[in-house]
Amino acid sequence: MAKPREQWGSRAGFIMAAAGSAVGLGNIWKYPYMAGQHGGGAFTVVYLICILFVGLPILMAEISIGRRTQLNPVGAFKALSNNSSWKFVGLLGVASAFTILSFYSVVGGWTLKYTMLALTGAFSDFAVDDSAAQAFNAFVTNPISPVLWHLVFMGLCVLIINQGVKAGIERWSKILMPVLLGILLLLVVRGVTLEGAGEGLRFLFWPKWGDLDASAVVLALGHSFFTISLGMGTMITYGSYLGRDSDILQSAGCWRG
Repeated sequence: MAKPREQWGSRAGFIMAAAGSAVGLGNIWKYPYMAGQHGGGAFTVVYLICILFVGLPILMAEISIGRRTQLNPVGAFKALSNNSSWKFVGLLGVASAFTILSFYSVVGGWTLKYTMLALTGAFSDFAVDDSAAQAFNAFVTNPISPVLWHLVFMGLCVLIINQGVKAGIERWSKILMPVLLGILLLLVVRGVTLEGAGEGLRFLFWPKWGDLDASAVVLALGHSFFTISLGMGTMITYGSYLGRDSDILQSAGCWRG
């Protein structure tokens, strides 16, 4: 007899985990300069429209597929497609997630390394000239150190996932997501109080409709997919741990019941 599939302990836990998958380097690093170069506030408007009218419906569709089948992406498409060629769509999603992990895990290792440097006060050595750039180049070009920190990061991921959905992913999402929010708020406060912050905010938010061309719209649409973790099987997998009676709109965070 098959073991019953584990389920999320709460809707809040699911939303936190989904947000943890969505909120990351793409929005923190990439979005500001991408928006600033392609219309600023105008790009942001198009981006939000893409999320609302394209991203959210697909998000709910992926969650629905997972909730209906209670299977991973490969198994879900195989079950719904009656074993037709559509089953390979799920495999493409897993392959996409694996590709993304291949660089996120490396950057995750960098983050752990720099966390250690911050805790030991080593950042004080970066205040002179280009010492920070030199230190980073020395680290990433070292044949051993980046690999070791990458393995540490992957080991932590394995430990969390091995604990399961409730005790692992959900539990740590409830801890780490508020921590991330706190760090972002500190960075925002620090950023807007620096010299030249006004120019930076204008670069990011002032609408420049003349810079908004077809390529900018495509970039906004693509980034909206990346923002909500669509097309890589993540939301199908997360949805598969929802109960069959779970409300899709509420689970997607679209409204509160």
